[in-house]
Order: sequence, then structure tokens, then C-alpha cells
Amino acid sequence: MDQHPLRFSTVPVNGIQLHVAEAGPPDGPLVILLHGFPEFWYGWRRQIPALAAAGFHVVAPDQRGYNLSSKPAWVVGYRTEALVSDVLALADHFGRQTFRLAGHDWGAFVAWSTALTAPRRVEKLAILNVPHPTVAYRALRTSPEQMLRSTYAAFFQLPRLPEAFLRRGGAAWMLRASSRPGTFTRADLTCYREAWSRPGALTAMLNWYRAALRYPFRPPMERVQPPTLILWGRHDTALRWQSALESLKLCEQGELIYYPASHWVQHEMAEQVSRELLGFFA
Repeated sequence: MDQHPLRFSTVPVNGIQLHVAEAGPPDGPLVILLHGFPEFWYGWRRQIPALAAAGFHVVAPDQRGYNLSSKPAWVVGYRTEALVSDVLALADHFGRQTFRLAGHDWGAFVAWSTALTAPRRVEKLAILNVPHPTVAYRALRTSPEQMLRSTYAAFFQLPRLPEAFLRRGGAAWMLRASSRPGTFTRADLTCYREAWSRPGALTAMLNWYRAALRYPFRPPMERVQPPTLILWGRHDTALRWQSALESLKLCEQGELIYYPASHWVQHEMAEQVSRELLGFFA
């Protein structure tokens, strides 16, 4: 990272402020990296240096509600359409009509949704461990296995109690319980706890789950037009591995790679994920 140091800034988008980590040449091809729950830009720390060294202008925002970014007070502020608008406005801020996009977890859901909403703006799409929106909503309606795996998301719909759970160590427990031993170090968890301790952060993070059920995303199209790479940790405890295959079928140009990893594939298979992203985005 020393050769391509991180730069931090605050970017105004859609009436809010996004805290952004950048690296690489500002005139390089734009790559936007979207984190998921319960992370922030730091979740991409192992991929940012490799992409920056290859000449990409890497932008990894704290998505709305997370860490140092704005935290709208109402659930409706986290509907998928608003999250997609943030991504497009971020690219506009950096003067780019088109860009490469990667997302993990909720960031992957936003990445899928961005490609379905504005396919001409997304040059290439990389997805890590979250299915296509159509596949995700269908599984929640029809798959008993997925319903069971998603009970935590139902718990997150309750008022106040989920916040208390996360505040008392639940967020760190979820990271450790769903990953390989040692994936998240004590130093990593210290960084995450600092982000979770920001005023309003826990409720904002949970509001992503609440908005997804109250305001389900209806994409303007179902088939994904940009070339798509799906990287999937097969031992994900929250999501069926078959969802990756079902998502691939909805891509016009798609490739799927499974890893012997958990949901946290970019942490556990950091070098391999970086290598695949470089080859795909180049």
C-alpha cells in the first residue's frame, strides 16, 4: 500500500456525504468496490493495493449508514434505488460515464442492482457471495433451506432488540462464527468496533435489511448485460451455494468460480480473489 497510499475524502451524493477511500492513479480506469454488512471500506483492504498497482483508480466508499458516511434517519433512505443512485453519483463525481464494479454481501446486491438499472454504465461486474436480486427474493419465498439460513435477517426486522444484540458483541460474534478461525484478527475487530460505535451506525446498518423487505427492489430488467464474474465461497453459512448457479443463468456473459471458503471469500482467499479481479477488470 506504501507505493499507492490510500487517500480519504468526503464526496457529496444525493443529498448525503459518502466517506471514500481511494488509491491508484486518478486518471486510471475507475473501479468501485462495495462492502457489505457489517463492514466498511476496510473490507477491501487486501484487494485495493493490487488493483491500484495495476493502474486502476480504486474507490471504496463507506456505503450510506456505515462508518463515517451519512446515516439517513428513516428506513426508506436505505431502499435499493437510493443505494444504486449513490454508486452512479459517485462515478459522476469522478467524471466517469462508465466504470468497473465489484461488490460483496450487501455491496454485491447493490452491484447487481446497479448493473440492472444502468447496464451501459457498468463495463464489468464482479460479484462476491450474494445472488442476483431475482434469485434472492425467490429463494426467500420458496426455499425452506434458505428461509432457515436467513432467520437472522428476520430477527433484524425487530425494533431496538437487534441493535442491543450488535452493541453487546453480536456483530463481532457474527463475523467470527461465519468465517474460518483466524480470518478476522483482534486488530481487524478493533477497526470494525470503532466503525460500529459511530452515532447511529448500528441502526443504519440494520436498516438495510429492513428496507429490503419493506421496499423490495424490482429491477427494470432481469438479465444482466455487462460481463459478470461471480466469485463464491462454497461454505457460506447464510446462502445456498446453488444460488450462484441460478444467478449465473441470468447473465448474458457470466463466469462462476467456487472457492473452498466461507461467506468472507475476499478475506480468506485474498490473493486468489485479487488475481481474478485483476484478470477480469484488465
